[in-house]
Amino acid sequence: MVVLNKIYTRTGDKGTTALGNGARVAKYDGRVAAYGTSDELNAALGVARLHAAGEMDAALMRIQNDLFDLGADLCRPDMAKDAQAEYPPLRMTDSQVTRLEDEIDAMNANLTPLRSFVLPGGSALAAHLHICRTVARRAERLSVELAQTEDVNADAVTYLNRLSDWFFVASRVANNNGADDVLWVPGANR
Repeated sequence: MVVLNKIYTRTGDKGTTALGNGARVAKYDGRVAAYGTSDELNAALGVARLHAAGEMDAALMRIQNDLFDLGADLCRPDMAKDAQAEYPPLRMTDSQVTRLEDEIDAMNANLTPLRSFVLPGGSALAAHLHICRTVARRAERLSVELAQTEDVNADAVTYLNRLSDWFFVASRVANNNGADDVLWVPGANR
């Protein structure tokens, strides 16, 4: 259980922050950038949820919870020490990726195949989901970059990859199952 009784600690005033294992790193460290971007994504998703209802809102809430799991995973280096840790760190799992894939398949089954790229927009929910999609891609890029030099859970990276796809398909659902998608017209303004 997390207990937050004091919000400011002054420990970061000199430009460092603590990782999940207690190590202090610069606030611009690649690991901090990766989990910070997943937090940014969660905030953007909170705005998107203002326009969602029913099962879509419930799915977005599940994803918000997953994004806290993702941040907990990314903020904890030293995966090799997981088995010896007094409190094993929370790691993303393949089952979370599979759930996204199943949901993508279910949503996509009701959509007409695209014949052009979709411009971000249409309904307010779709527009916000496109923002979430692009922030998820940035979080994925940062996580992949981090994985070049440090241990990163492969399921965390895969989750981000699927999540951006999930947001794309969900944006089409939010656009009246694709009927209100705004399609790119190549060279339309020449």
